[in-house]
Amino acid sequence: MKEMAKKTKNCIIHALPVLTDNIIWIWERGREAVVVDPSVSDPVVEFLDKNNLSLNCVLQTHHHDDHIGGTKSLITRWPSTPVIASKEDLDRIPFQSYSVQDDDELRILGCKVKVLALPGHTKAHIAFYSSGIKNEDTEPIIFCGDTLFSGGCGRLFEGSPKEMFYSLKKINSLPSQTKIYCAHEYTESNLRWANNLLPEDLLIKKRLEKVIEIRANGLPTLPSTLEEERKTNLFLRSKSVDEFYRLRKHKDNWNG
Repeated sequence: MKEMAKKTKNCIIHALPVLTDNIIWIWERGREAVVVDPSVSDPVVEFLDKNNLSLNCVLQTHHHDDHIGGTKSLITRWPSTPVIASKEDLDRIPFQSYSVQDDDELRILGCKVKVLALPGHTKAHIAFYSSGIKNEDTEPIIFCGDTLFSGGCGRLFEGSPKEMFYSLKKINSLPSQTKIYCAHEYTESNLRWANNLLPEDLLIKKRLEKVIEIRANGLPTLPSTLEEERKTNLFLRSKSVDEFYRLRKHKDNWNG
């Protein structure tokens, strides 16, 4: 897969594809970089060294190994680097050096970043949301890990359907232009499922056709936007916990 960078004024967010379908996000401004959910370390070290970037901090959305597997190596290489993670996950991310909780506000790369608690995929899952850099033409962004995917959402490994439903509603309350930086390249499979379930939905069908073309060219489909997800993500379109849970069970058992 080719690497793709999304630019805003004075900011670049790089998609670093690793493993089978993980995306490590590298958020660059000036000569500093923030790394989000580093499942492995070697590609991150190579990227930072190649581009002469210093590591500002590591953001962890949750404790799964394909999100934290590379962090220990990174902080061995850059020992003063803060690792920001949920206070509720201190036992499972013990190397975190800055513990946060819902509604905490941070200053990262000149941006105000708000922590959002999003239980569901795991009990202590969090996201990092920024409305942009003051007085600069930047878009709101969210690093949402495995809660909201492009065209889908995370499985319920620890949380309840009600928790995930309201976590998705919390994301859905953000501005429509918010860029969705999720942690896996699942867009095509998610939309194939949605198209199979609702073949008459033209918005889903057209988006799937576009995504198939993008993937055929070896490019990532991420990030998406909240506006796009509102139109084509069946989980985000759910009107109740029961509707959400029916869809989640259907997706869990779908073999398409």
